[in-house]
Parts: sequence; structure tokens; C-alpha cells
Amino acid sequence: MSTGPEKTSSPFLEGLLEPVRDERNDEELAVEGELPAGLNGIFTRNGPNPQFTPIGAYHPFDGDGMVHALYFDDGKVGYRNRWIESAGLMAERKRGKACYGSISDFLATPQDVVEEAGMMKNNANTHFVRHAGRYLALMEAGKPTEMTRDLATIGEFDFGGRLEGPMTAHPKIDPETGEMIFFGYSPIPPYLQYYVADKRGEIVHHAVIDIPTPVLMHDFAVTRNYTIFLDSPVVFDVAAMFRGEPGIRWEPELGTRLGVLPRRGSARQVRWFEIDSCSVVHFFNAWDHDRVIEIYAPIFNSMPGGLRFHDPEQTEKPYPHHWSIDLEAGTVKSERIDDCPGEFPRINDELACRQTRYLYNTLARDWAFEFNFNGVIKYDLESGSSAQFVHGPGQTSGEHVFAPDPDGSAEDDGWLLSVVSDQATRTSVLAVLDARDVAAGPVARVKLPRRVPIGFHANWLPEV
Repeated sequence: MSTGPEKTSSPFLEGLLEPVRDERNDEELAVEGELPAGLNGIFTRNGPNPQFTPIGAYHPFDGDGMVHALYFDDGKVGYRNRWIESAGLMAERKRGKACYGSISDFLATPQDVVEEAGMMKNNANTHFVRHAGRYLALMEAGKPTEMTRDLATIGEFDFGGRLEGPMTAHPKIDPETGEMIFFGYSPIPPYLQYYVADKRGEIVHHAVIDIPTPVLMHDFAVTRNYTIFLDSPVVFDVAAMFRGEPGIRWEPELGTRLGVLPRRGSARQVRWFEIDSCSVVHFFNAWDHDRVIEIYAPIFNSMPGGLRFHDPEQTEKPYPHHWSIDLEAGTVKSERIDDCPGEFPRINDELACRQTRYLYNTLARDWAFEFNFNGVIKYDLESGSSAQFVHGPGQTSGEHVFAPDPDGSAEDDGWLLSVVSDQATRTSVLAVLDARDVAAGPVARVKLPRRVPIGFHANWLPEV
């Protein structure tokens, strides 16, 4: 049985995007520099890693999910990586080859595979979160895939049958209440469904939100009291999908709006606020005070390049942005907070849904889809200042995740963690930066036993 593409068939399978072929367990990795004593937990990075040579066109959204995890324990670091064993991947393993078509040609999947494992593979390749003791690998077009702490696949998780359709890859976990707030969108009705799961992991609230058009909604924002949806004109064309054509269009004439819903509100309580045409892939954070909602996110003025499957070199840039919604006056104020483009935004998640002083954004050499990230910028909203660090020539980073110092008290007491790969040596390290002094660069580099392919989202799961 083949354990990886023997011949690349796409620029998305070459260079630092080339899949790896094996699963490993490695203990006591070498560290350059001084590893902070307070780092105890698990760093995870999810992303596409097709096990078999794809059939036809390939896009990173198509790739089988693979989770890479580093386990920090009192100064020692171990590494483990595992494929997410979806029903689709297991059907392909049985046949010894790729069977699923790409996201733009899903009709290429043979009927016997569809009957066995579904029309679309739930590759769960986008994010990895922990809630109520469960480890969940996520993609927004399917249900969560539950895994163990050691990355063994358990299977799809539907909250005891309460989850009706897919779940976003970007749920918000409220650190005060323990609730996980999430949604699911679909190109067929109902277009948008909203959920709240309590700290035990049980869905306690569900609402079907009425929107007029099926739109791609990758992320959303949540405050202590409200949930905010972005209805932007990144529109699904189901008919085109069934013709094997790109099934997403940018239709700015439809307008863009923000929908505000009380956290456990009903669909009729959503209030919509018109804003300038734009799209958002990821939000930094949001909070509310005195009936005013503050929202921060990098925004694109049109559809992001990563969604233009026919034009992967499109270079639309995202700039950090602030909206302020006055619920009493019914108005929205809008401002760009910096002229430095960046994406994959993060905060100290211990302040999710609450006011944050610091925002962390990932810098890039360019904005082609290959995620050519190379650094991080830290914004201080109180002082209006920023500081940044750019990794060396030929170094490609990923998302910079905040790991709080358990002995710290300030919001930025902690570290920023990112997988950094070298284009020349094709090796990877986990870079550890002091969040209090980003410009100083890494205080430590954990040498990984293998290259980690460029992927999607990372997370820090503190030891509990």
C-alpha cells in the first residue's frame, strides 16, 4: 500500500507543502536555547497531509487531516503525529489508493465509496480543540472527529445526536463559563445553525438563523453577552459545484452585514448592521460594554485568495480592523488599526470573549495561498504601539499561538509558539518567543524529528 504521493500532481504538494509519509513517536527532543519552565501542556498543529496520490486536481482543503503534537512535561518535549482516520480515508486504505475527488470535483468519487463512507470525506484537517475532556479535530464541512490525547481516532462526534449538520472549525470557548459556542453553515438549507454547549459538553441551546443566501462563514465572534455573525458576499453556487466548477463566487452587490444575537437568543432576536463590503477569514476577539460591542479582525476587501481555487496567486491582503457597534444608537463605527497586512490572528485565550489589550497577528512575505508566513506582530491597543519579529531568510512560520505562563499575572505573561520550517534544509522547529518581548525573537527552538508540512491551525492545551 502506498503511504504517500509518489509523484506530485499539484504545486500544493511540493516544497514545504509536500506530505509526510509516516507516523512517529519521539521522546526528549533536542532544544536550542532555554525552554521556559512554565510550559507544560500540548502544542498541536492540524493540517492537510494526503496519504495517497490525489486523483485529478488538488487543493489543501482536500488533504487528509494530520495532527502534529508536542508534549511538554517539566522541561522534556516529546513528539507524535497521526493521520485522522476518517471513514473516507479508511475506505481509501481498503482500496490502496485515493478515491475522493477534490472540493471542486466531488462527483468524481466512485459510487461504491460514496455508499461506504459518504459523498465527501470528513478529513477534519483544520483545527484541534479540547472541550469537556474531549479532543476534537475539526473541519467546517462536517461533524467533529473525536480523538484521544495520544491522537488515536475515536470517530465522528455529534453531541449525542443534538448536532444537526456540520460544525465550524472555530468554536469559541468561554474561559469563565466553560461554554463552547459554535455554528454550522451549509450551501443547502438551513444555511446557518447556532449552538451553545455547556461546560459538560452538552448542547443546551440551538437556533436556526435565517439568512437569504448560502454564504461561506469560516469564523465568527463572541462576547460575554452576544454572538456576532458576518454575512459577507462569499456565496455558494451549488449548481456550479454539481457541474464540477468552482462553487464559490464573490458577489459584493449583495452587501455585507454583521448580525448580533444574545448568546442564548432566538433567531428572531438577531439584529443586522450594514457595513462596507468585505470578508473575514478569522477574528481576533470581541467584547461588549455598556451596550457597545468591540470587534477586531483582519479584513479583506474582496474574496481571499485561498478561496479562489482557479487563481491561487491572487494577492488580496488582509488588514487589521476594528468595528464598534452601538446597540442603543443602532450604528457601526469602522476603522483600520494598522497598514501592516496579517492573518491567523490570536489572543491570550484566557481572555476570550473579554476585553483584551494585546493582539497577535501572523506576517507573510506575500499573500498567495501557500501561507508564506514568516513572522509575528504584537499590537498593544492601550498604547497604540506594536512590535514584530520576522524569522530568518528562507524560514516559513505558521500561526503563533499564545501559551500563558501559569505563574504570570499580566495579559502578555506567556509565550508565542509557532512551527517554523526551513526551505533549504526542509527541517522544522517549534519556535518559542517571549510574548512580553516579541522583537527579541525566540528564546528556544525545539528541534522536530521531521519536517511538519505547512498547514492550518495550531493550539495550546495547558496541562489540567
